[in-house]
Amino acid sequence: MQKFSLIAHVSFGLFTFALLAHPICAVGQQEKVNLPGQYKRVHQNALTSILRGEPDKAIADLEKLLQRLPKDEESHYMLAVAYCAKNDLAKAEEYAKQAIEYGLPPGRIIGGTLTGLEPLLKTEYGKQLIAEYGHMPVHGPMVGCVTGTSAKIWLRNTSTARDLTIEYFEADKDEAELLALKQECDVGADFTTIISLSDLSPNTKYGYRVGIGESIAEDTPWQYFHTFSKQHSPTKFRLAFGGGAGYVPPNERMWDTIRAEEPDMLLLLGDNVYSDDPTTPAMQHYCYYRRQSRPEFSRLVASTPVYSIWDDHDFGTNDCSGGPDTFKPDWKLPVWNVFKNNWVNPGYGGGEKQPGCWYDYYVGDVHFIMLDGRYYRNLKPEDKDATGKGRPSMLGPVQRKWLLKMLEGSKGKLIVLCSPVPWVFEAKGDSRDTWNGFKEERNEIFDFLADNKMDGVLLMSADRHRSDLWKIERENGYTLYECNSSRLTNQHVHGEMKAAVFSYNKKQSFGTVDIDTTIDDPTITYRVVNIDGEEIHKHTIRRSELTH
Repeated sequence: MQKFSLIAHVSFGLFTFALLAHPICAVGQQEKVNLPGQYKRVHQNALTSILRGEPDKAIADLEKLLQRLPKDEESHYMLAVAYCAKNDLAKAEEYAKQAIEYGLPPGRIIGGTLTGLEPLLKTEYGKQLIAEYGHMPVHGPMVGCVTGTSAKIWLRNTSTARDLTIEYFEADKDEAELLALKQECDVGADFTTIISLSDLSPNTKYGYRVGIGESIAEDTPWQYFHTFSKQHSPTKFRLAFGGGAGYVPPNERMWDTIRAEEPDMLLLLGDNVYSDDPTTPAMQHYCYYRRQSRPEFSRLVASTPVYSIWDDHDFGTNDCSGGPDTFKPDWKLPVWNVFKNNWVNPGYGGGEKQPGCWYDYYVGDVHFIMLDGRYYRNLKPEDKDATGKGRPSMLGPVQRKWLLKMLEGSKGKLIVLCSPVPWVFEAKGDSRDTWNGFKEERNEIFDFLADNKMDGVLLMSADRHRSDLWKIERENGYTLYECNSSRLTNQHVHGEMKAAVFSYNKKQSFGTVDIDTTIDDPTITYRVVNIDGEEIHKHTIRRSELTH
């Protein structure tokens, strides 16, 4: 097959296609019984000790873990960080080498910022790593913002800025005319860059590959993605979705299980990483880096468009509320910037003047509306919103006004409302952390649907560590269905709910939603699939059920 490709030059640096073929993490081969109950927290606790000036405490704790998991690459990595803090670079080098031997991608050593290993990179060993792996990306590629005619590709470099070369082509044609791209690496965005591909054809498969420098190594693998149907036209596709993705090496195979379902898109609806430390950028970077370095995750996002929002554990801390002030507490804007630097979404709230992670997009004639349930969450009734009502608010007045405007102007045959927390009041008992704590605001949204005779609305959510299907009965409108799933990789589990249509928590799981609007009565089929690829539940909803 003859392929025509133009070269996109981007000042960028060390990235990693090698990740896509990287072996399974050594700790994943350990007996699961040896894994601590909150493994995702162990190395975060060690990093906290290091950042507090207590590297010896971190070293002692990590050495205890190595007695249980001697080949745990994350522990060896964090020991290298601890010894860098002690300025014992010989020991740091020893543990870094051991981490790589046990499966740590070299990009974890040489890539990104605030790794704690900066002193090591100035040694001969560090320079050798950069020389050997500096021609490859560190994180990514991640595909996102796909439409019928365009797509974006996200990448992370190290602090060594070099040109990025990208080749791409229409996979099912012998020839394809491509446009050249040229852009600068955004040093201020943690050395990430986003490459925009335009003038693509709808419902078409494209191949692409990237490398650092003026040419791409011949053994660099091609990655593939599909464009969507033309906007507002009938469509048929499968999405995968979930949340609750704490870092647990034996469960990282989940990303390969999702990939085997061949979804056309992936919705990550919150708790995508568990940083739980909004005032410490180094902790946030660490949590994103370790997930993005996983080969299973890299394989999935290189070919499947990703759309993300956050929840409490990747915005702040457990059950947190950001409050009504746009820039207070002081950590809110920096956390938003870290989030932006690690995803490739179509939008991020109202931008710099009104930060957040809400946005909307279309896949054919299906309208997705993604909501931010944390940045402006306000629990205090005495803090009045723009309407003068003293009530709690999940969204804040600006986002709520935006949401109602999007609903009013929607051209979707189906409208999918995505929330980081469950819409149904029963999902978390009496907890006010879900929409149960914001009943008036939720009911206002549902009343708006009824008043405007808005048909074809589906609800989606995450947060609960299980997979559910719920029905929400309404006096003034049709029954709303809610698909909820949020135990992608987490160890911790929440109990099954008898009130749900179905509920599953036996193993890690995710949801797929197959949508077909090409038929007279469009269908929505929700499936629950566990980490072993077993279909547990399935339910089909027809659009005719979602009408006033």
